[in-house]
Amino acid sequence: MRTHEGDGDHVHEMTPGERGRLVEYIWKVENVELTTVGIDVGSSTSHLMFAGVRLQRKTQALSSQFVMVERKVLWKSPILLTPFLPDGTIDAAALGAFVKDAYARAGIAPQAVDTGAVILTGEAIKRTNARAIADLFAADSGRFVCASAGHLLECALAAHGSGAAALSRETGRTVMNVDIGGGTTKVALCSEGRVVASFAFAVGGRLLAFDESGRLTRIDESAALAAREAGAALVPGERPDPAALDRVVDALAEACIALVAGEVPTPFARELLLTARPEGLPRADLVAFSGGVSEYIYGCEERRFGDIAAPLAGRISAACAQGRIAAPIAQPRERIRATVIGASQFTVQVSGKTIHVSERSGLPLRNVPVVAPAMDLSGAISVDEVARATREALERASADEDEAVALAIAWRGEPHYLRLRELAEGVALALVPRGTARAPLVLMVDGDVGRTLGYILEHELAIGRPVVSIDGIQLKEFDYVDIGEVIRPADVVPVVIKSLLFPGAAPAAKAGQVAYAPIRKTRSKTR
Repeated sequence: MRTHEGDGDHVHEMTPGERGRLVEYIWKVENVELTTVGIDVGSSTSHLMFAGVRLQRKTQALSSQFVMVERKVLWKSPILLTPFLPDGTIDAAALGAFVKDAYARAGIAPQAVDTGAVILTGEAIKRTNARAIADLFAADSGRFVCASAGHLLECALAAHGSGAAALSRETGRTVMNVDIGGGTTKVALCSEGRVVASFAFAVGGRLLAFDESGRLTRIDESAALAAREAGAALVPGERPDPAALDRVVDALAEACIALVAGEVPTPFARELLLTARPEGLPRADLVAFSGGVSEYIYGCEERRFGDIAAPLAGRISAACAQGRIAAPIAQPRERIRATVIGASQFTVQVSGKTIHVSERSGLPLRNVPVVAPAMDLSGAISVDEVARATREALERASADEDEAVALAIAWRGEPHYLRLRELAEGVALALVPRGTARAPLVLMVDGDVGRTLGYILEHELAIGRPVVSIDGIQLKEFDYVDIGEVIRPADVVPVVIKSLLFPGAAPAAKAGQVAYAPIRKTRSKTR
């Protein structure tokens, strides 16, 4: 209804057009629609997928948190055999052309992509130019496409992308997802919709590759170890003896079956482990397979691609039929595309409405390093202690004064103004030598105090630099964050958190410690 002065008190009904615009505005405030992309560059194959994600505010729960309520696949690329150059490095030019063509065929411009992930998996992350390729995709494949690497991350993405995690929630049963790719196998144990344990080992369907005449064109390290174990000779450029090749496949299959079935691994099987295998895992009620080799396990592929995927799958299927892998086989929702679907689905979440973003924040920000001051905020807050812990954290990061740094703050206790003021004063005191820095101060707080804390720092303490203060997020040192522009009219800011690092970068968490962290590691907050 509309009201105005004059001619007494009266109202006018809205016109249909005005009513429609109001309904549309309210819908946009309560819903956020994003376009995501997942790009998987693996040992054997590479592919990508675009998806549309809708997130909605939990209004019925009287909450400002946004949750994903709908995801639909917009376009899936063909499967590309990952191209390698003669020197063993990934052919970046060929991959770049493939991705460019995929965008064109999907009819999606790079700037139309809100978020996503480039996942370099399996043997691909060992290649000397793997990081350069990921950085190239992150720059060229749309805004906020993040480059990630790591076996445990892939475990989680595959388990969610295959539907194993959802199946564990829907059935109340423990589901083991076994993702067998070209160079590695990723195992994730799922319970109540989440990954509770995971590990990876170097067994895959393309550790050996052949040309059309049957001559060996590729012998990966794991295959060479298996040949040694089996007493078989593998020579590049020659046709292997069929019996010797069978022994090599048998050695790889035996290691895979033993690790999946929970048997005591042989020294050879332990040699293939890429991460620690958690001890005392509960027995799985169901087992699901994903990855390229799973296409043969489920009888969905009959063609051969010059590798050992089919015979490897045959031996694993036999182990299931014989009861050596005891859990009944479940049908996954996705097989070879599981990782890329997991990447597309779990790279964005939106929650909360209590953040502070300065007008001069310079959003978007990319690859902001995270430091975590070691301080206890559960009781009385000491300004000096906060300042000391913050200075030490900044020194550990060796952060440049003109580059943004994100402070991960574990908030505890009541959100009283005086406590927040003391915390803010400690942070501001630590930044005194950096008072002339132009880069924004980024705060990532795991409690609902982001807006107040940011306001105090910028307006009351006047620290002289922009402030981006986002709450409801848990981070650790050596994470990196991408922070997007404010999306109107919902006033949400997408935040992508990259939890695992590339080999040679700052040290990541030890194997086995972040088995399901990636699923909670991507958040967005609102202004």
